[in-house]
This record gives sequence, structure tokens and C-alpha cells, in this order.
Amino acid sequence: MDTGWFKSSRSAAAEANCVEVRLTPTTIAIRDTKNRTAGTLSLHPTTWAAFLTTTKNA
Repeated sequence: MDTGWFKSSRSAAAEANCVEVRLTPTTIAIRDTKNRTAGTLSLHPTTWAAFLTTTKNA
């Protein structure tokens, strides 16, 4: 199920210097809000979870 693109709830509503995330059962997609047409980074959910864990512990 595709939940659509979203920014972190910690991002300011007018803030353009963010990334957006799109969750599906098989892929986590990430894109730059300043240039949405430049492409996306697609990660496996396990890789995304490891990234989140690493950044939270940094």
C-alpha cells in the first residue's frame, strides 16, 4: 500500500530544505524537496531501518 510522500513532522511547514519519504511494503523512497524531479533514492525497508537506527544513535 502506497502512503504517499511526506516530510518529518519536525520539519517546518514552509521549510524547503528537507527530504520527503514515500513508504511502500517493498521500498522506501527518498527525494529532495528542493528538486523533486531530480530522482529518488530507493532503499529496502531493512536498510532504511538500519539508517534510522544509526542516525538516532549518532
